[in-house]
Amino acid sequence: MHASSATPGADGPQGPLSAGERADYERLRRAAGMRHRRLRYAATSFLLVLAFLLAPLGVVAAWLDSQVSDTGRYVQTVAPLARNPAVQNALTNRLTGKVVGYIDTERLTAALAHALQETGAPPVVVDRAGTLAGALKSGATSAVRAVVNKVVTSDQFADVWDGANRRAHAAVVNVLTGQGGSAVEAKGNTITLDIGTVVKQVEKKLVDAGFKNADKIPDIDRSVVLVKTDKLNKAQDAMRLLNIVGVWLPVLVVVLAALAVWSGPSHRVAMMSAAVGFGVMMAALLIALAFFRQKYLESVSPKVQSPDAASAVYDDLVRFLQQTTRTVLVIAVIVLVAGYLYGPGRGARWTRGITGRGTTAAGRGLARAGVRTGGAGRWLDTHRAWTTGVVIGAGVLALFLWNYPTPGAVALVLGLVVLVMAVLGVLAAAGTPPPPAAPGPGPAGDDGRTKGMPG
Repeated sequence: MHASSATPGADGPQGPLSAGERADYERLRRAAGMRHRRLRYAATSFLLVLAFLLAPLGVVAAWLDSQVSDTGRYVQTVAPLARNPAVQNALTNRLTGKVVGYIDTERLTAALAHALQETGAPPVVVDRAGTLAGALKSGATSAVRAVVNKVVTSDQFADVWDGANRRAHAAVVNVLTGQGGSAVEAKGNTITLDIGTVVKQVEKKLVDAGFKNADKIPDIDRSVVLVKTDKLNKAQDAMRLLNIVGVWLPVLVVVLAALAVWSGPSHRVAMMSAAVGFGVMMAALLIALAFFRQKYLESVSPKVQSPDAASAVYDDLVRFLQQTTRTVLVIAVIVLVAGYLYGPGRGARWTRGITGRGTTAAGRGLARAGVRTGGAGRWLDTHRAWTTGVVIGAGVLALFLWNYPTPGAVALVLGLVVLVMAVLGVLAAAGTPPPPAAPGPGPAGDDGRTKGMPG
């Protein structure tokens, strides 16, 4: 067989390619590579755009699912309302108005005038008894407001508020999931919560304050509408759909981003692009929440609710959504910075050089002090990329398993990851150098003679 007849690739089966054939071959190979690269860019771009569009929906869906299906999370959301001064003042005004509304001052002054007339009081006194109605109503309002405010601002009321919301939410979840809900009353298309416990406390406080007839106040509407739907089965279907979307839509967003990074010609650039996109979308979501807040406050009439109370209600109800959005934004910034630091930029190289020299100096200092890591240190030094990936993966897993992570939790995990990586770098630098190779059977000594031979 001739040597020139079987070389594949650039050489054909009949021999080496000519200069023209080789030029055509290289041109076709570059064109195929360009098409393949463009296809990867297109796939990466499509996956990233889809992930960016779904990211805000995933955050909102996860927040809604936690509020509807997680009783503990819901109670954490509404608990501050009972302790907010603006909400306490609005609730005091509303309860005071309801209680005073059942005090018939006109009837009281008429009875007083009749009693004065029966006792033979002068006509001028009897005639002026009716003018006491305003004073009686004003005094009753002040007294009732003081008592109601004392109840509403007490720790007992906050505990009752939390307990009532916890029981009500658990009952509603049972109703919507088809598990029954005896603690909540369902009438037609309305599910209501009985707040009779709070009203009873107010009545008791009024009696203790000297209003002996407070316990005879007629029963008022003690129910608060929690959920109102056209059909309960539609609400249950929506609950099941929310459970699916709230859990799997964020997972889908993460999978799409991971596929985009994997399919990109440059994984680092694709990762940084994903971080920028997610950061922009989270910032847009925060701006949208601020816009909706302003629109909500403008839509609430001051006669219905004070601006301070309306602001407190909105801020408390969406604060966990804002917290989740900020958490994703912080993670995006961290990923962007990490991607830059692992790149070829001058600042990235300088940062890596500074940290590398620092850990090396610390490790050598330990070695000089007699603290050597030996073979383990050498293993860490030769497997830096692998150990770094494990540490970063452990940090990502910790955030994934964290129940409702916050920006503070992200900062804590990031600090631990950086600390562990620094410690591993110091331990790797503290490894002792490998022992010298064993001498062979006949190497020459420093003076040219064989070791072990007489001079």
